[in-house]
Amino acid sequence: MTKRNHTLDLFPMVQGRKVEVDFEGGEVTSNGGALLLGLADRALGGLSHRIARCIPDTRRKSSCTHSLPSMVRQAVYSLCLGQEDLVDQRNMRHDIALQTAVGQDKPLASDSTLGRVARLATPQTNWKLNEILVDTYIESHKGNVPQEIVLDFDATDVQLHGTQEGRFFHGHYDGYCYLPLFVFAGKHPLCAILRPADRGPARGALAVLAELVHRLRRAWPGVRIVWRADAAYCRDHILHWCERHDVSYVVGLQPNSALDKKSIGLRMEADELFLQTAQWQKLFDEFRYQAGPWKAQRRVVVKAERNPLGPNTRYVVTNLPGDPDHVYTKVYCARGEMENRFKETQADLFGSRLSHGGFQDNWMRMLMSVMAYLLQHTLRSIGLKGEKEERSTCSTIRIKLLKIGAVVTRNTRRIRMHLSSSHPDEGLFRKAFERLAIAARLRGSPAPALG
Repeated sequence: MTKRNHTLDLFPMVQGRKVEVDFEGGEVTSNGGALLLGLADRALGGLSHRIARCIPDTRRKSSCTHSLPSMVRQAVYSLCLGQEDLVDQRNMRHDIALQTAVGQDKPLASDSTLGRVARLATPQTNWKLNEILVDTYIESHKGNVPQEIVLDFDATDVQLHGTQEGRFFHGHYDGYCYLPLFVFAGKHPLCAILRPADRGPARGALAVLAELVHRLRRAWPGVRIVWRADAAYCRDHILHWCERHDVSYVVGLQPNSALDKKSIGLRMEADELFLQTAQWQKLFDEFRYQAGPWKAQRRVVVKAERNPLGPNTRYVVTNLPGDPDHVYTKVYCARGEMENRFKETQADLFGSRLSHGGFQDNWMRMLMSVMAYLLQHTLRSIGLKGEKEERSTCSTIRIKLLKIGAVVTRNTRRIRMHLSSSHPDEGLFRKAFERLAIAARLRGSPAPALG
């Protein structure tokens, strides 16, 4: 069928010139920065190939047009480029910039074909994908042994709007949801486990912590490990395990009458100072405390805060040394940064779009978002190192470096992308490209040339 092109001339004239709009521009893309994702992939030692090796490919090879690594790249890169739904692939599969980044010169997999990848997921597959996260973290410190690693644990909700396998109603979140567990070391993801919402946030946390400590100490026997989490993870069996295995911890502690009784003097002092000065007050102290299930007393740090809205008292149990002010303010409160990281995974990279019917399928879908975050983090930590944009979120990086208008020419000899001449971050793009290209070559992967 012949495609009809209609010129839109409904716009006012500009300086005597008629304004016309049509869809005859040829091969133009809004994803000119997609090549950076391919470089980040290679800088991670071929992340897409590592992911594909974890997925059992039960397809009949003679009938397959698209390889599994190619489809993994298509899925993960599309998330980075802001395409969260499979139906987006009906048009994205024809985008030459995405095809080039994936390593193809023909239309990519359709939305129905790409949707079958998640249905290849098994529990073993998803655990192996989590192992990739730890492997890439260890590899990122090659030649630079860390002195201390802080493991941040936290859970969040993923609201469900269908009849997905394993869905349960959660009273706290007031809806049917999953309750995934995330673990980060700084800005690097180490674990992402999808869990039903019919169990507490701490369920399974000790097994994950023990495995991570084993893997990290196998790589670096002398490294100090600090476990950090909120009050939902304050369980005696986890604290006891940390004490027996030389793991430091700083964990929130739910207030109760016994703790309030021990801290009454500090809280009254904070109230008096606020009434006298009308200024925000924060006082810190510590004491020994033994909860009912605990076998021994532990150190508890208390923050007695008084502000115009009223008292705000917090308790933290820890075996770390140092002043109470330092332990609470500099160590424990820093865990708030981890919440920003998994929010990037959930919001910027669509990790909360779990609409598959099967539980394992949805777990793999969430892990693909985590892998997309890992690509963006690599782009940020290598390509933008030392720049102010190194602290940018994934959505900001997408706008600045990935979603760039470009005219594409492709023939038998070369593929050339003419990026926008007015792009405001050309210098930043060149720096990121060159740094990622060097990292890719160091991992033995060739990199394209930048004209």
